[in-house]
Amino acid sequence: MFGHAALLSAFVGAVSAGQILWDGRFNDMTSSADLNKWSWASQVGNFQYYIHGSGAVTKYVNLSPSFKNPADSGTKQGVKITIDNTAKWNSDMWRTELIPQTKAAINSGKVFYHFSIKRSTTNVPSATNEHQICFFESHFTELKYGWVNGESGTSNTNLQWMVGGQSKWKVQLDADVWHNVAYEISFSSNQITFWHSTGADPLVKTAGPFTGSTSSNGADWHLGVLRLPRSGNDGAGAEDWYFSGVYIEKDTLTTTVDSPAA
Repeated sequence: MFGHAALLSAFVGAVSAGQILWDGRFNDMTSSADLNKWSWASQVGNFQYYIHGSGAVTKYVNLSPSFKNPADSGTKQGVKITIDNTAKWNSDMWRTELIPQTKAAINSGKVFYHFSIKRSTTNVPSATNEHQICFFESHFTELKYGWVNGESGTSNTNLQWMVGGQSKWKVQLDADVWHNVAYEISFSSNQITFWHSTGADPLVKTAGPFTGSTSSNGADWHLGVLRLPRSGNDGAGAEDWYFSGVYIEKDTLTTTVDSPAA
């Protein structure tokens, strides 16, 4: 009887999962040095790697099973993305970002952009600088952390979900708490919905839907962090951000943190 129930549970989980369009869970990478194999002339692997500082790749991107959400057995390793005062690319912004390398239609129909995010007690992000996280180039939706221009006060320790630059949800970003996220985006109807949970809990619809521009060319979603400069707040201390369970699926949302097979 137990075996039958387990089989039924697995079947229900399988049929509720969507089709993975792009897999960014780092399951097929030996180390972050594999990112160096990508170039504009040789677009190999699952990520475009060009938005980073002048240092070695391991200064900005590192992979490890200890960096992932332990509740996600479908993800073999997570990524620690680091920004510091050397992580500048064509600007004074601190930024380290990965962009999906794919020809899949990740900017069409109804899709779900999955990732989990946390910080630790080491290299704590600055609460006095605005951080744009997991954003599209047009910024129709993204996460933000830290003080955002126009807010009262001088610092902000909330992680916020934004639509068109407007905060729609926020939570305190405590150390070592995994925040599981899915952006539900309907490119056909210009609707954006936010799904969220923490730890091992399944995703629940948390905010939205909201109407937005949903403008994307399919090669402009940035996995990582961009920190804006702010006079008097640009110290040299590095920041570490952790991401896990990164993938994009279509049609049906997988709400379990335990991500599906590729």
